[in-house]
Amino acid sequence: MKDARIIAIGDNVCDKYLSRGKMYPGGQCVNTCAYARLNGTGAAYLGKFGNDAVAAYNQRTLDLLGVDHSRCRLFEGENGFALVTLKGNDRVFLGSNKGGIAKEKPFAFTREDLDYIKGFQVIYTNLNSYIEEDLPLLASTGVPIAYDFSVRWTDEYLARVCPYIQVALLSCAHLSAQRREEEMRKVAAFGVPVVLGTIGEDGSYVLYNGRFSFANAVHADNVIDTMGAGDSYFAAFLCHLLDISESGRLLEGTVEENTRSLRDAMEKGAAFAAKVCAMEGAFGYGTPIAGRTEL
Repeated sequence: MKDARIIAIGDNVCDKYLSRGKMYPGGQCVNTCAYARLNGTGAAYLGKFGNDAVAAYNQRTLDLLGVDHSRCRLFEGENGFALVTLKGNDRVFLGSNKGGIAKEKPFAFTREDLDYIKGFQVIYTNLNSYIEEDLPLLASTGVPIAYDFSVRWTDEYLARVCPYIQVALLSCAHLSAQRREEEMRKVAAFGVPVVLGTIGEDGSYVLYNGRFSFANAVHADNVIDTMGAGDSYFAAFLCHLLDISESGRLLEGTVEENTRSLRDAMEKGAAFAAKVCAMEGAFGYGTPIAGRTEL
């Protein structure tokens, strides 16, 4: 769809690489915006910024990427950050300040916010965004919600979130094949139409209309940093579905047509994730570390 747009609502951080002395803009929502732009899809970010150097740098980066962040909340206090090091080419998280000011302040969405959100085709958010209480209100906009559960979910958490979302991503590399299938079916049982389960270098599965489809991972020839691999996969997956849509809906064909579209989107996601592994940080834009380097 021409002019399709994704709005990412939730987290932003800087990933402070102690091994490099650099920090990189990130957070799953900011990553998703950056990856959407790299896939030719319009994007906006609605989140919570502190008033420190980390927040200022993330805002400047969003400006450079052409991502609207005009409806973000600005608070006095420390922005979110994470401490990271590298073990070979793999990023290793050392800890974070849990989103900084974001964990303390509500979104308090207004009618104007909701009208703005209605202008998008997809809402992206995740379990690191302190968004759970707002999901019923966001769902009332009629814009489908794509939600990343990462590797951390419980039956109780699924029951709390799944009734309001249309696309779910579960990172399942730590699960057996049987457990992965069981967990994906749990999500689908709540009425989520599209459930993705990624298994790292072993590929990914989608559960749609009661059936599983599989796509291979794409080998990355030049791995510099695995930060953002999952976010880039999911962003490219969503962008492809929007790109082939005529109406702006994520799925608009027959079951067979939609199954093919989902498989193609998985392949697009895998290919893009492999390219992102050749970038420093989640998507580049490194700068010398500012602010705290301890927790």
